[in-house]
Amino acid sequence: MTLDRRSLIGAGMLATAAQPALARQTVPAIAPPDPTETVRLWPAGAPGGEGVTVAAIVPERSTDPAFHDRYAQYTTDPILTVMRPERPNGAAILLIPGGGYRWSVVDKEGLDVARVFAAAGVTCFVLRYRLPADGWAAGPDAPLQDAQRAMRIIRARAADFGVDPGRIASLGGSAGGHLTGLLAARSDATYAAIDASDEVSFRPDLTVLLYPVVTMADPHAHAGSRLHLLGDAPGPERIAAWSLERMDWAGAAPTVLIHAMDDTSVPPDNSLMLLSTLRAAGVVSEAHLFQEGGHGFGIRLIAGKPAAVWPNLVLAFGRRNGWLSA
Repeated sequence: MTLDRRSLIGAGMLATAAQPALARQTVPAIAPPDPTETVRLWPAGAPGGEGVTVAAIVPERSTDPAFHDRYAQYTTDPILTVMRPERPNGAAILLIPGGGYRWSVVDKEGLDVARVFAAAGVTCFVLRYRLPADGWAAGPDAPLQDAQRAMRIIRARAADFGVDPGRIASLGGSAGGHLTGLLAARSDATYAAIDASDEVSFRPDLTVLLYPVVTMADPHAHAGSRLHLLGDAPGPERIAAWSLERMDWAGAAPTVLIHAMDDTSVPPDNSLMLLSTLRAAGVVSEAHLFQEGGHGFGIRLIAGKPAAVWPNLVLAFGRRNGWLSA
């Protein structure tokens, strides 16, 4: 694939383009408390769980009291954790953390990111979703069922949450970026409607992909995500069907891509491939490629580095494209 200079307009923009900027984040001595408001996605139980025998766990990996580093594995009761800002501006964002489709991180691309966007007035919803290899009847569609249902709940209950139903973004990191991409690109509902919430659209009004898993094809695929999503030896048709760069993105919402050039886990080629697809489909798009940052940097791991400006760049993109008020 060849990209000319114009293909990368917007990549590596400076934070001065984003106004107003987010406040500088400080590291507390003790990790802040979790929000207490949660919403169950499936009040009568998630669909297709007859063969599921796993038991949910949420291990803590951090040994530093200043921050959490948790992940949710074997989720059977998907939830949204709601973080309401002190001064809401009507915008909302569904946050879909990564974890290689093996688990879903709670903090790094979830609550940590939510605190930053909530400080800018955005109402945040962190998704804890089911995983494809846990025995759900929908298989690889199980996480997408949760993402579609989550977006519908937010939009259908927009008045309760104090948000504009036409200004709901979705942000996903790593494998969560793949899931967010599916939510943005696919127009087919993956489950049977269960209530009035399912009468509204599940597609986001703005999409943010943070070091996303895009392709399932070698040489740029993230092997772990492919394994846990599609199994040991998926055939070429299955690989193509689950590769974001091979999908029809026509009509998708404005999309911004964030990646570090030194990412060795999910190579930046993933974002570059998708950028070409977005341009060909006429999707309003922008890419920011940073010299350093590695993979999975979220918020905390790039403090003081150039990539730390990425939330400001997202806010600026959202402001230009109707997600935030001018």
